[in-house]
Amino acid sequence: MNKEFFLREFMTNIWNKKNFDKVEQYVHKEYTVHLDTSDPWEGKTLSHSEFKERLRFSFDSFPDMHFEINSAITEENHVGITWVLTGTNLGMIGEYSATNKKIRTKGITVYHFKDGLINGHTQIFDRATVIKQLGFM
Repeated sequence: MNKEFFLREFMTNIWNKKNFDKVEQYVHKEYTVHLDTSDPWEGKTLSHSEFKERLRFSFDSFPDMHFEINSAITEENHVGITWVLTGTNLGMIGEYSATNKKIRTKGITVYHFKDGLINGHTQIFDRATVIKQLGFM
């Protein structure tokens, strides 16, 4: 199995095309958010339905969210990617109303694999830039 190709396909189908019906094709039944600061699911292990809830939460705020992968590094049970995230804030973010402003930020995610599926991630990205771009700071 080519994990990098699999992960790129996951990012395209799930995050960029929002094909929720394909989640089970890519995501293990136990998906752990190991590190993702300010993510309400950080430290939790999610079922498929909870993973889809997390997707909906993200897309409610940024319905046109799009990831462009810049680089990938693969090892036995992990694939690390660097990416650029773009989107338009058209929905609430917590208690903040939609700003209708566009964002562009960079980050890195290490995806964890188990039984040929993605079973978690460790992620860091530039949330401070997002906050500034939205005018919250």
